[in-house]
Amino acid sequence: MPIRVVELFAGVGGFRIGLEGYPKSKNAPYKVVWSNQWEPSTKTQHANMVYTERWGTKNHCGKDISTVDTKNIPEHDLLVGGFPCQDYSVATTLKRSDGLIGKKGVLWWQIHRIIEAKKPKYLLLENVDRLLKSPASQRGRDFAIMLSSLNEKGYAVEWKIINAAEYGMPQRRRRIFIVAYHKSTYIYKRLKKLNNKEDWLLSEGVMAKSFSSTKKDNVLVKGIIDKDLATVSSTFNKDGKLSPFQNAGVMIDGAYLTHKYAPKYSGEYINLGQILIPENEVPSEFYIDADSIDKWVYLKGAKKEERINKAQGFKYNYSEGSMIFPDALDKASRTIITGEGGVSASRFKHVVKPNGKMRRLTPKELERLNMFPDNHTKLEGISDTKRAFFMGNALVVGLIEKIGRVLAEEIKN
Repeated sequence: MPIRVVELFAGVGGFRIGLEGYPKSKNAPYKVVWSNQWEPSTKTQHANMVYTERWGTKNHCGKDISTVDTKNIPEHDLLVGGFPCQDYSVATTLKRSDGLIGKKGVLWWQIHRIIEAKKPKYLLLENVDRLLKSPASQRGRDFAIMLSSLNEKGYAVEWKIINAAEYGMPQRRRRIFIVAYHKSTYIYKRLKKLNNKEDWLLSEGVMAKSFSSTKKDNVLVKGIIDKDLATVSSTFNKDGKLSPFQNAGVMIDGAYLTHKYAPKYSGEYINLGQILIPENEVPSEFYIDADSIDKWVYLKGAKKEERINKAQGFKYNYSEGSMIFPDALDKASRTIITGEGGVSASRFKHVVKPNGKMRRLTPKELERLNMFPDNHTKLEGISDTKRAFFMGNALVVGLIEKIGRVLAEEIKN
């Protein structure tokens, strides 16, 4: 029987491709039984158009998740999603028995609502790495709220920040991956019995088996997450300047331990040059014309200049370092951002020069940097700029493949 998956904040389906394959593998241990994608900031739901083109509309919901009754979400074993990093603080106390809720519009509380109703055995979530140190005024509070709420629902949690390039993949993209296990599962019970919980981070856990690592120093940070969400929200690390959460950690029964790790990888590495399409397939609009080269050179270069604040009129000194220009082909690429598309010059867009002529990356090449199938986002009505935006929001599919294989094996055992 396959592991039943619900995919939230699905985008163009990175989690689904990583777990099922595309087209779906006959031997895939996972089956997506329901999915949801809705972009609040746009009238035309472009990502949803791509998703339904690839997988159809059956068992898919293209509505705001906050309007979806959990009764309409099927039973599932694994809940997955890449949710936004927002302010997770507990906003108010309700008179009804539910007690505490978070700020309206914060999507973590939608995950919380679904977990409460459906009680999936496993969670696999992705976020930006700054989650561990947000907000600036109370470092680590948001992640502590997550841990407290998952602990209250009976889950153990492990996390690891992964830079995809450090494990051979073609993009330097750092993201936190969070895996959680309900107390009814064998994995939870195995973790609970483990005498030295740090072994989970080094060798025994799903993330350790997916991405081998060594301890970076001798520091091991331990702590207790309060069971009361309001207390965590108002007091966690109130006077601390640094977050206690390091780039790998585990929490069970409210007790967490965390350390810094260094990657341990000896396989092949994919670089930017290897994913480029043949030059005779590159549309002419992706080449940079001679008239705009100076603008690109300026934006990519080092600066130390006096500027004027347009709103308030005061002068200030601005400085920034230079960037490699054009991008190195013998290394993994820089992180794709949502503003990668479009012809205008930009400090952060990729520029390559494989045959003596500078050009931007094509949508197919951006897909390859995230390890998506070629032309996965190509669809009538979807612009190249929008396709680039999708990849700026997406995850590296190869990371999900690795975690998915290990997690399926652990569940099977």
